Amino acid sequence: MAALTDVKLRSLKRAEKLYRVADSGGLCIEVQPSGSRLWRFRYRFGGKAKMLSLGAYPECPLTEARRKRDELRAELRAGSDPSDQRKAAKMSERNAAATSFESVAREWFEKISPSLAPATAEKTVRFLERDVFPWVGVRPIASINAQELLPVLRRIEGRGAVETSHRVHQTCSRIFRYAVVTGRAQRDPAADLRGALAPIKTTHRAAITEPNGLADLLRAIDGYRGHFATTCALRLAPLVFVRPGELRHAEWAEIDLKAAEWRIPAAKMKMRADHIVPLSVQAVEILRELQPLTSRSRYVFPSLRSAHRPMSENTINAALRRLGFDKGQMTGHGFRATASSLLNEQGWNRDAVERQLAHAERNKVRAAYNRAEHLPERRKMMQAWADYLDSLRNGEMKVTPLRRAV
Repeated sequence: MAALTDVKLRSLKRAEKLYRVADSGGLCIEVQPSGSRLWRFRYRFGGKAKMLSLGAYPECPLTEARRKRDELRAELRAGSDPSDQRKAAKMSERNAAATSFESVAREWFEKISPSLAPATAEKTVRFLERDVFPWVGVRPIASINAQELLPVLRRIEGRGAVETSHRVHQTCSRIFRYAVVTGRAQRDPAADLRGALAPIKTTHRAAITEPNGLADLLRAIDGYRGHFATTCALRLAPLVFVRPGELRHAEWAEIDLKAAEWRIPAAKMKMRADHIVPLSVQAVEILRELQPLTSRSRYVFPSLRSAHRPMSENTINAALRRLGFDKGQMTGHGFRATASSLLNEQGWNRDAVERQLAHAERNKVRAAYNRAEHLPERRKMMQAWADYLDSLRNGEMKVTPLRRAV
């Protein structure tokens, strides 16, 4: 039979049943009832008839199909079964995919994510997907070395995000160590990069700690004309002075308005301990105002785009910028420093203030005891603090200590 030509291939018509037209050397074209034309290579190995697919025509032209046929015939002459070679190649590809940096990283994250605060988990995924996976995600994790990882971190450093570059470095190191203990890498190359990144310059988050400035801020917040949920978050932030991530991830199920209490589970806290936030009369009033708007959502402050997600981590800071307070004056985290500074100045029990700020307790025994310690005094303190903020907002400027001598 004459060898196939492009003219003959183009003239092939579909039929009710599949049929094949031979070329030479085991190569043929298969015409399916749908009209698709597929290249096949037919051969015998070990006394068995076998067939492999070589691609579709015209995407795979005649010359390319013949080249593939010749390569397979060479394998046969060498004593190898092309079918077995293909299976081995596919298995190798699957193994490579299973041991790529991204696949190992996602497996690691799935293991550790239940122990992370939501904000931390969210940042970890974002940093990996934005800053790491595009560069080394498909690479076999065992083959990545320090010289390949360093440019990844330097790109982050180059845009001025020095602290982020260090966090990503630490995260990559944890992923590599996970790969080592699960048998998919021999060592952690990130360890070789200690000292290779610019040092982090310690900076304190901007906060207003002077009564006159705080009064101006509170009055500015009262004049905010953004989304109502954002307004409520701005008004509540100075009253509860929790971390920004804890505020935006607040859930209605955690809040008991009758008991005037917000119980934040350990999984959401930076220090991994349950935290109680006594709610002042003013805080309860803000939440009751907001409840009809967002109570159908899991979150007290849902995202503007989806009720199934909390509001963005930038929302509070963006609102402060709109009010005219730049990042050198005030941040969402700054409400904590404001409360800490002024409450200590006003004579409140330092341990009660620290416990309300949910700062780490170095002594583990004391930490367990302190879980609800000072709660009666903290309730009084939180109400007195809210009243003090009202006095500042109203221009009364009470500066006498709020805590009476016991």
